[in-house]
Amino acid sequence: MKTSDIFKAYDVRGTYPDQIDERLARAVGSAFATFVQTPRVVVARDMRPSGPSLVAAFSEGVRAVGVEVLDMGLASTDFLYFAAGHLDVPGAMFTASHNPAQYNGIKLCLAGAKPIGVDTGLAQIEAMTNTFYDEPATAALASTESVDLTTAWVAHVHSFIDVSALRPLKIVADTANGMGGFIVPKVFAALPFDVEIMYEELDGTFPNHPADPLNPANLVDLQRRVLEVGADIGLAFDGDADRVFLIDEKAQPISGSTTTAIVAASMLDRNPGATVLYNLICSKSVPEVIAEHGGIGVRTRVGHSYIKQVMADTGAIFGGEHSGHYYYRNNFCADSGIITAMLVLELLCRASVGLSSLVEPFERYAASGEINTEVASPTATVARITAHLKERGVDVDELDGLSADFDSWRFNLRPSNTEPLLRLNVEALDAEECDLHVGEVLAMIKEA
Repeated sequence: MKTSDIFKAYDVRGTYPDQIDERLARAVGSAFATFVQTPRVVVARDMRPSGPSLVAAFSEGVRAVGVEVLDMGLASTDFLYFAAGHLDVPGAMFTASHNPAQYNGIKLCLAGAKPIGVDTGLAQIEAMTNTFYDEPATAALASTESVDLTTAWVAHVHSFIDVSALRPLKIVADTANGMGGFIVPKVFAALPFDVEIMYEELDGTFPNHPADPLNPANLVDLQRRVLEVGADIGLAFDGDADRVFLIDEKAQPISGSTTTAIVAASMLDRNPGATVLYNLICSKSVPEVIAEHGGIGVRTRVGHSYIKQVMADTGAIFGGEHSGHYYYRNNFCADSGIITAMLVLELLCRASVGLSSLVEPFERYAASGEINTEVASPTATVARITAHLKERGVDVDELDGLSADFDSWRFNLRPSNTEPLLRLNVEALDAEECDLHVGEVLAMIKEA
């Protein structure tokens, strides 16, 4: 077993069963329960075929050190975070998010849904996992209890909006055989919307398309359907349904940055002077909008454990990532796709225009989208390009990978926290200039 391959910056993730199997899951369960030192932990899983046996093994490990397991069964990741906050207990979510079917993983949090990352406990849990892995299995000392928090969760999601302001809208949601197919019907059941769900059946083999809405190829089916039925909006969820991407009535995708800006403006209009977080990949339009609406913008690294911590430290009311994660102070500082969908739907219900017109003032720059490149050593490649730019006198920012701003264009290049890839995002004043500079940075990557 090589835990360094699967313990990432803010979660555990790998292929089943060669990197993550039941023996490892049991060891992680004992390590996690030992680390948190609480009487109970709450556990949930997504729809991946390996989930039931991995959760059973993890739960055995938790119970073996005398900690009770509260088993939610199937849930989205944001539902698990809600449970950890609502019950004030640590939580473990078995999911590999948008990764292919052969993957599984574990997202861990402390009581109150507080994050655990490599610097806040995950490294210690990894060390203890290695110890428990080599020890013989012991009998359970604690019990398992099934819990159903669906009613409380739905009420919590609805609390972020004025339900009385909603009007009939035609909505198409592509849940990609992921956990959106589980939560969307529950959250939308009592609302005045006409909702069509694509690929609603929970199937962790993803028979229709990958559950990664950040890849434009996975939005094609939803875009086509929005036009076919004349929908007001399309919603694309990832595998564990903690992320959502929007499609307007013209079938055009709306970036995570634009969604961040829209929600930030709305939150600031209701909470003047509040702090809003945005990660360094977000468009320049985001801090501009925050300032225009009287807010205080704080720039962060990429990744939920970092952003949740900054949110707790600053008291920020909202935070957004270009990748489609949106965080809320009143959601235990955790991210939620379905809460974000609700907020945008309320804005659309109140507007006298379509979604394309609603977002137009927030779309100010041309962006490349995320471009992934496989290299032998992502970290070393970033270091060489950083050194090269510094030699040229370029002012670079190393908060998370490499960021460089050239006034009329800028880019961020960073190693993935979950995959052996370099992730590039370029933004410029127009599409032609953006394409030109994408080529320029890709050439630097190749030369490095």
